[in-house]
Parts: sequence; structure tokens; C-alpha cells
Amino acid sequence: MSAPRVVTLDGPAGVGKTTLARRVAEALGLAYLDTGAMFRATALALGPGARELPEAELRARLAGLDFGLSGGGAASVLRLNGRAVGDEVRTEQVGMMASDVATLPVVREFLKAAQRAVGRATALVAEGRDMGTVVFPEAAHKIFLDAAPEVRARRRCEQLRAMGAPADLAAITEQIRARDHQDRNRAVAPLRPAPDAVVIDTGALDIDGVFAAIMAALGRA
Repeated sequence: MSAPRVVTLDGPAGVGKTTLARRVAEALGLAYLDTGAMFRATALALGPGARELPEAELRARLAGLDFGLSGGGAASVLRLNGRAVGDEVRTEQVGMMASDVATLPVVREFLKAAQRAVGRATALVAEGRDMGTVVFPEAAHKIFLDAAPEVRARRRCEQLRAMGAPADLAAITEQIRARDHQDRNRAVAPLRPAPDAVVIDTGALDIDGVFAAIMAALGRA
């Protein structure tokens, strides 16, 4: 069976999308597109307070951003203006900045166009929050991962500690709850499964279990 052109993998913060999307991309021989990292890199490039900028200034700044994708599978590399996007975008502060700018139609318009351009250039697994509902609604394979905020906060703490970063479980739980509320209730592209998505609750599953469930949903068990 040939690999699908686009697989979408959506879900809230801390649900394990990055690890799983990389693994699925590797298994299918597709490129991996981390659209959350695109939002984070954009937010970092725009800087604090971007949500308060006039639209004309935002458009001008966004026009200077050029995303690209190189490599494939787990070795896929997202680039912004030629430079690899790295762990500098993975902090909770940048995550909240990204959630802020994600409420701006001009930012979502820019990134949707950038994501679709990458999807036209290469077959991929697209990870994000609205891949199946907005960016690639025509994708034949859509997965939505979910888990309780407490589960996701614990996993996020483990990830941060592995990176050598400080991790306060109570604070991260509250941050995740706040971000969930903002992401699920925003007027533009709220976080929700596509009507034809397969929803997988990852709370009681380890990474191998979730991967197996995804591959089964893709008919690759």
C-alpha cells in the first residue's frame, strides 16, 4: 500500500504529538512538519506584545519570515529564514506567546499559507492544532490525540527535565489549563477534532500503545 500524501495529527499541548508524529513519519517514509514550532518560531520572531501591533506592521514583519522543511522522517528539520528551529522555541513562555498570536487572523492566514505550501512540495505528517480542520481538511487520514491536563502536565515536566530545564508541576498544570481554555474557545480555528478524525485518548497508554493505535487507524497495524 502506498503512503498517504498527508496525515494530520492534532491535539492540545503536552499530549505527545511531537514524539508520535516523528515516529509515524519515520514509519511511513514521510516528512514531518511541526506546525506548533512554526507558531512558536513566529511568536519568538515577532517578540512580546505582538498581539497589540497594528495589522499593517504585523503583515510587514510576517513578510520577512520564510519557512522551509528539509530531510525526512525523524530527521526532518524545520527552518526559518534558512536557520534550523531548535529548543529555543520550546519554553512555556514562548508557548504562551504562540497561543497569543494564534488568536490573530493575520498570523493564522500567514502560517496556513506557509503550511499548505510545504504540503504541496512534499508528502508529510502534519502536527498541530487545526491541521485536520483548517489547513488540510482534504487529508484522507486525520488523528486527534487528547489527555487530561494533569497527565499532560506531568509529561511536560518530564520533557523539560530531560532538557535540563526547570519544571514546576503545579505551575505547568495551570499553564496547560489556561492554554487549553484559550485554544479551545478562540473565535478563529478553535482546537477541536475534525468530524472525520480518529480520536485517541492517550491518558492510559504509553508511547508504544498510542503509536500502535495510530498505525491501526491508518490501516498499518
